[in-house]
Amino acid sequence: MHIGQAFRMAAKSILGNKMRALLTMLGIIIGVTAVISLVSLGQGATKSVTDSVAALGTNSLTVNISGRGSTTTIDYTEATAFADLDGIEHSAPANRQNGTVKFGTTSVNVSVLGVTPDYTSAQDYQVSAGRFISQIDLDFYQRIAVIGSGTAEDLFGTENAVGQRILINGIRYKVVGLLASKGSSLSGSNDDIVMIPITNSERLFKSKGVSTVYVKVEDGADMDAVTLELENALYKKFRGNENAYNVFNQADVLETFSSISDTLSIALGGIAGISLLVGGIGIMNIMLVSVTERTREIGIRKAIGAKKKDIMIQFLIESVALSGLGGLLGVGFGVGIALLVSKTTTLGVELSYPIMGLAFGFSVFIGIIFGMFPANKAANLKPIDALRFE
Repeated sequence: MHIGQAFRMAAKSILGNKMRALLTMLGIIIGVTAVISLVSLGQGATKSVTDSVAALGTNSLTVNISGRGSTTTIDYTEATAFADLDGIEHSAPANRQNGTVKFGTTSVNVSVLGVTPDYTSAQDYQVSAGRFISQIDLDFYQRIAVIGSGTAEDLFGTENAVGQRILINGIRYKVVGLLASKGSSLSGSNDDIVMIPITNSERLFKSKGVSTVYVKVEDGADMDAVTLELENALYKKFRGNENAYNVFNQADVLETFSSISDTLSIALGGIAGISLLVGGIGIMNIMLVSVTERTREIGIRKAIGAKKKDIMIQFLIESVALSGLGGLLGVGFGVGIALLVSKTTTLGVELSYPIMGLAFGFSVFIGIIFGMFPANKAANLKPIDALRFE
């Protein structure tokens, strides 16, 4: 028997029992759909978070200062001096506080950052209009502000923000610059902010010392060496009190999260793969029923010369056809569901062709494995017993 003839007979058998074939494929369809949709959504979420972390810079370090006393904190000039260490390009101290910003009758609650001139370089901000904070603003405690695009839209709409006067916690400031939109990151919106000189921030919020220092390393390959050098400087500054500070490496976070997300994707795929096994059991069950129904047919074919391998190939092809067709439908449904979720929610989707191929291939493999027993049973029937079967 030719392979082409075997496929035609398999198609005839499947089309002759359409509803039974559809119900048989249902487990495979659900399994592949679950694998494609869950992994796509999982990888989409992973890509979103990874991009947010990467946007902060893989050659960036963040120093968090936890102390507030004279021996467990540093002032902004000491933090700025970190830029003199080997391998460090910029060191930008900052203080973040929540404040109320008002213009006319409109007021918003946003993050108010006390920063230095190097902040834009260390955190990759761009000024779209006006200017940024300069050293003279720090030296003379100038009441000037640079605002984010989100804050500008909330307060001024389409009106030009530069040159306007705003109130920050009731104190009047002049807007001298507007930041270009940067979107959101893990720490929240980068556009709903107001930046003022760090010296003025200490006076406004009555808070001395620096809470965070953003450090940009010249060469990402030197991250470990620079981190060690920075930790040594902090260790000396705080006289061995390691609880007063923490050095946060963006690259380590990205690597750790990627590892976690890969494990999560595998777990999601494994859970969804259970449906494929259940679908395979359904295929084996229906193929055993098919063997029983076609026992006399098998006896006749053997009586006129069909070999054992011909019978086995025939039933294996039917099993693979059922699982393969179910796999194709599952891939289509999985992609459709993933795209639908991405359009109707804020969740991102990252379609993976290798995962689609793997899911489809596994569905075909399931058809072979679970079709082997029924095919072998049919091939081992004795012609005389099969012809006598009622």
